[in-house]
This record gives sequence, structure tokens and C-alpha cells, in this order.
Amino acid sequence: MTSSESLSFFSPEYSTPKMFPLTPSPTPTPAPTHKRGGPSPMSQIIKAKQALNQPLTPEMSHEIKNKPIVQYVVPRQRRRTNPAVWCAAILCMMFCLLLILFGIGTLVIFLSIKPRNPVFDTSNASLSVIYLDSPKYMNGDFTFIANFTNPNKKLDVRFEHLVIELFFSDSLIATQVVQPFSQRQRETRLVQVHMISSLVYLPPISAFKLQKQVLSNRVVYNIRGTFKVRVNIGLIHYSYWLHGRCHLEMTSPPTGALITHSCRTKR
Repeated sequence: MTSSESLSFFSPEYSTPKMFPLTPSPTPTPAPTHKRGGPSPMSQIIKAKQALNQPLTPEMSHEIKNKPIVQYVVPRQRRRTNPAVWCAAILCMMFCLLLILFGIGTLVIFLSIKPRNPVFDTSNASLSVIYLDSPKYMNGDFTFIANFTNPNKKLDVRFEHLVIELFFSDSLIATQVVQPFSQRQRETRLVQVHMISSLVYLPPISAFKLQKQVLSNRVVYNIRGTFKVRVNIGLIHYSYWLHGRCHLEMTSPPTGALITHSCRTKR
């Protein structure tokens, strides 16, 4: 090795080592420290479990009962009502008010007028014929005076439908229809009703009973009337059915006359 080479070997370029920048090492995260004297998390968990396992004392249950309950109300959004619903509600309310007023007015009128039912009765009857063609078939001729009375002081009535039936021992033996008519206040109307029985079938027991009554000079008939009555109160009118019942006892034909009778009329 030459001297120049040795000098170059010991030159400052080769004698001083090259310095590289150091990468800073990450700072270690300090471990969580607990305060001295404070409970650790593990001890808190153990205490909570012990508290759950312990039975409730009366003081604790009283405290739980008296503890106020907080309720959260979720506000609801208001929806607008359809105008058609409002109109329908108003119309229904007006109709109900009119109906109530009409009912009150009708009640006042009825209390002031005090309507009464017409009365059906008879004042005279005659039995001219009764005979049996055979033990089962009956023929007869019966006439009576029907008395219709309107006892109302302020009301007119009209009999729109009148049917009168004649019975012997619950067996129908004759039917008659009367023409409709009207009656003013406190008016009485007499109607002659002629009823003929022709070959009317009677059960053997009823036929035997009729023969026995004719021989004893005491024949019992029953009259049933069904009437449809219409009442007018100014612009207001209403109709109802009326039923009349009469029990008659007469002497035997050909000069059968009325002995006693009882009549009643009901709706």
C-alpha cells in the first residue's frame, strides 16, 4: 500500500461513521390506574349480584310502591275531518231534534185530548130459525142490532174495515161484512146485521149441545167483531185494530128473543 492510499484510508471521510435518523418508538399506553380506596369493577359486579339475590325487605317494597311511574305520551298527529262527515253529523242532529219535538208535540196533544176507544155493543137480537138437516149440519137465521159509539169529545173516528162473526160453542157458523162509516164526537150508530147459516158443519158434541139448548129454550151465541179504526187529529192521523166480544143468551126459535148479554171492546 502506498502512502497516498494509507492517507486516504485514514481521512475523516472514512474515520467518522455515518449517522442515520432514529424512528421514534411508540409511546406505551399507560395501564388504567384505579383510585386508592375506590371499588374495583369486579367488586361492583359481585355486590350487584348479591343485592339481586337478597330478599326484599318491607322498607324496600314500600319504597318501590311509592316510587312515581314516569309515563311517556307520544303525541299523535291530528287528522282533519272530512267536510262530508260534518255535514252528515249536522243533518242527523237536526233530524233527531225534529223527531224529539214532534214526539213532544204529539204527547201534548194526546194529553190534552185524551182519546178513547170506540165501543161495540148490541141492544137487541132475534133468533128465527135453527134446525139440523142431519146430526152434523146446521141451518139458522139470526139478526141483531150492532151499536157503535164514539165516546170522544174532540175526535172524529172512521171504521174502515168491519167483519162480524157468529160462533156457537167455538164453532164458526156465520160471517158478515159491514160497510165502512164515519162517526163524529159522541155519536152513536146502529147497524142491523143479518146472519144466515146454511149447511154449516158442527162436530157431533156441538150438534148435540145445540139440540139440548133448543129444547131447554135457552140458546147461547157468541159474536166476535174485528174493526180497523182511523183517528184524525188535525194533520195527524193514525189507525189501530179494535176487537169486540159479545156473549148472548136467547130463547128458542121461531120467536127467539134476547134474554141477557155482555159485551166488551179492547184493542
